[in-house]
Formats: sequence, C-alpha cells, structure tokens
Amino acid sequence: MRYISTRGQAPALSFEEVVLTGMASDGGLYVPETVPQLSTDDLAAMAGLSYAEIAFRVMQPFVNGEIDDETFRLLVTEAYATFSHDAVVPLNQLDANHFLLELFHGPTLAFKDVALQLLGRLLDHFLKKRGERAVIMGATSGDTGSAAIEGCRHCDNLDIFILHPYQRVSEVQRRQMTSVLADNVFNVAIEGNFDDAQAMVKASFADQSFLNGTRLVAVNSINWARIMAQIVYYVASAVALGSPHRKVSFCVPSANFGNVFAGYMAYRMGLPVERFVIATNANDILHRTLTANDFSKQELKATLAPSMDIVVSSNFERLLFEAYGRDGTAVAALLERFQDEPAALADAPLAQLRKLFASHSVDDATLLEVIREAHHRTHEILDPHTATGYRAAERERGDASVPMITLATAHPAKFAEAVVKAGFPGVPLPPHMDDLLERDERYTVLPAELSAVQQFVAENRR
Repeated sequence: MRYISTRGQAPALSFEEVVLTGMASDGGLYVPETVPQLSTDDLAAMAGLSYAEIAFRVMQPFVNGEIDDETFRLLVTEAYATFSHDAVVPLNQLDANHFLLELFHGPTLAFKDVALQLLGRLLDHFLKKRGERAVIMGATSGDTGSAAIEGCRHCDNLDIFILHPYQRVSEVQRRQMTSVLADNVFNVAIEGNFDDAQAMVKASFADQSFLNGTRLVAVNSINWARIMAQIVYYVASAVALGSPHRKVSFCVPSANFGNVFAGYMAYRMGLPVERFVIATNANDILHRTLTANDFSKQELKATLAPSMDIVVSSNFERLLFEAYGRDGTAVAALLERFQDEPAALADAPLAQLRKLFASHSVDDATLLEVIREAHHRTHEILDPHTATGYRAAERERGDASVPMITLATAHPAKFAEAVVKAGFPGVPLPPHMDDLLERDERYTVLPAELSAVQQFVAENRR
C-alpha cells in the first residue's frame, strides 16, 4: 500500500511515512493509491464482533504489514479501552428508522477521540522504532485539540502544541485542553480565528526550518491515519443495522469534511450506502458548493456550533481528487483559483458528487428549535453540532425505508451555552470531569503572527 498526494507532485509514501509526514510536500493531502475492498462475506463476518476487532479488520489493509498484526491489534485494543461505553460507539434509536451514532464516549466527549486515541499510539510506536522525537503542531476549533492532547499526553517521544482561537471556543472545550499540565503539552490561544491558526500550522509544515531538523507531525485531519480510524464506525454501525444485506444512509455534521470523507472511503471499500447528507451551520461552504456550485470563501460567522465555524474545508480536497478522476493537476488549479476568487467545480465532477451527497444548512435560531424538538420527540438532548445533523437528516433523508444514521459528534455538556439557550438547565459533565471548571489552567496568548508562534514552539520543545 502506497499513499499519493491529491496534487500529484509529491512522492508516494508508505503508511509509516504518511503517518509521520501529514501534509504532502506539494501542499496536497495523502490518500491511498488503491482502495482496499471489503467483500460481502467480509462485512457479514463482522456481525457481532467487538468494535476493536472490527477496527483491526477494517484498518489492517491500510497498515499493510508495516506493523505486525499482533502489535497493531494491541494498539487498537488499548485505544478503544479508553472509552466509557463497552460498545465504544453505540447506536441509539430515535424513531422507526433513524438512529443516532454516539461518538462521544471517549476521554474528551467528542468524535475526535475515536481517531486520536489510536493516532497518538501509532506515532509513539513509529518514533520509538526510529529512535526519534517529534513535535506535534495542530489547530483546533474546539474538539481536535483536547482529543489530540489526551491521545498524546502520555507519549514519550512527542511534544504537542495546540493552537486555538482565543475566546472562540466553549469554556469546557478550552479547559479540556488547558488543564492538562503535562510537561509535553503546550496550549496557544491565537488572537484570531480558526482559519488563522490553521494557516499558521500549514505554513509551518511547508517550511519546518524553524525547528532545526526536528520532525513536525500533524494530528489534525490532514493526517491520513485520522481518516483511516474514522472509516471504522461507518462500517460497524452499518453492520449492526444489517449491512451488507441492506443499504444505510448517513448524516454527518461537518465543516472540515474529514468525517464525511471517512464515510466516503467506507463506501469506496464496498459498504452499501444510499446517500450521505452533509449538515452545516451558517458557515456553509460545503452546502453552497453542492447546491449552487458556489465554491468560495465567505466571512466567518460565530455560531452556537463553534466546532463547525470554519471558512475553508481542508479535507474537501480529498473528495475533489476523487471527483476529478484523481487528476492532481486539475485539483491544484481549482484550489489555486479558490485562494484568490470565487471558484466553481466543473460540471462532470459536480454531477458525480450530487449522485451520492446531499446537504442542508442550519442557522442558530433553527438549531435551538431543533434541540427542543428532538428532546420533545426522543427525550434526547443533542449538542448543537449533532442538532444540525438531526435537522438535515429529517429534511434530506430520501428513501424512508433506508435506515438513516446521524452522527452524534459531541456530548451536549461540552456546549452548555446552546443547551441553556434552548431552554434547558444544562447537562452535567460525566463524573470523571465533574471538577473540570475548577482545575488549574495553563496556556499562552499570542498574536496571529507566524513568527511569534514558531518562536514559541522552537523555544519550548523539549
């Protein structure tokens, strides 16, 4: 198994290399050169297996023997032993054929834990094997940072620097990051928005000279291993509802598109999927692109679903690469235009995407309405991101005989502001976090200037 760049100009890499590299040297994102296939028999044989065993079977072809099976199975088992629910990602039935896939039972109560509990272990394994240390540098709009820190805080060979937009994440999200006082954990609050932080991380990967030879590693969803780990819960949930003997549909709250792309990869591997519904908040570049072919940047809107407050959807590039027939030159040209002016997809790729993907955008007023409506109908309190998915699934579900699985991306306690605005007294944090708001914090506020951030990283790495 080799991995190639979506822009076609970077060298192909092995699994180990792609995990340690993150972004391709040509500015693109890595995808597998060929997509492993799951046969009908492979899928049927997963019925009744543990989540860790399904994860091992789905991911093993991507690893391609670069970690021996016994070690890889151990890493996977250890990663999912950190979850508080025995099913890891349980399904919760909402109505006759609508299900909630609860992805928030990990250490930081968000779906990012599913991938990052494994990624930290993969990175430490490969670095130990090489006798190297590395620096992780990542940007977060809220959930990735805390999940990355939890996944890497115990790693012997890693220092982790997470950038978040100052005063633009919820208090619970911030404290989940800044109250981890481990020697290898550094939190930086950027006086700007998520896209500013993301741009500085990308610039640092493009020119790593400020680290004088130390390897820089990505843990956000540009890292292929993040996508790989997320493929698993699409397969596991579909099998639990009867796959491969019937199709299912998925509704995914999305901004950066990594979560949806993982579902698309499950589909490409052979999972029978009727459609994917993309749910966005008011920052709706994905919805505008699919419905109006408006692939353009718009001013960031601060919403009650802050983890989706993103202007540029980085992982959409991976889907564009597939839609454009894996033509890296065409993708690079489209994205170059997008940087400077409104762009549009070519007719054929757009038509191809519309066959499989639908979308729906939810503003803040509707989001609060949905939280109330969902509770009235199901007795569930949804976090604001999951609420966008609930509404999008209801509006765009298509064939009602096909099971619809909406991804619940975070525990509602992480976003108490929206829950309270919807008219509820709030949701208590789980017992292991009940003192979170009293814990000591440690973080550094820096201007949204690349030189200041790079200097901080260079001076504080161990």
